[in-house]
Amino acid sequence: MKHVATALFALALAAASDAHAQAKPIAPQQAPDFVGKNGMVCGRVEKARFAQNSEGEPTFLYMGGAFPRHTFSARIWGADRGKFKPSPEQLEGKDVCVIGDIQRDGARAEIVVKSPSDLKLAIIK
Repeated sequence: MKHVATALFALALAAASDAHAQAKPIAPQQAPDFVGKNGMVCGRVEKARFAQNSEGEPTFLYMGGAFPRHTFSARIWGADRGKFKPSPEQLEGKDVCVIGDIQRDGARAEIVVKSPSDLKLAIIK
């Protein structure tokens, strides 16, 4: 896996707040160690899934391994989904940075993304 610490961010730092711009990127595999903190998790979206028939109609972006063995997910609730153009599923296979409060979701970590400004394409070296 490529080292996230040397990531160059396309658009991520330009649009992020000053506090986020100074944040050190966190690899999806390390995200569970940062639960309860605000951070920027960067990695490849291994799988994107719109759970249209689930409560709240969430969209999940799974990172840090293939579903169901992933270590991190970004969750976009159905109520916020319309804010994202193009649709979040089009991020599958792409490198992204997700900015926000890192929470626990079972044995994994996740960030609930409410705004497109908290989800950016990235170039990870």
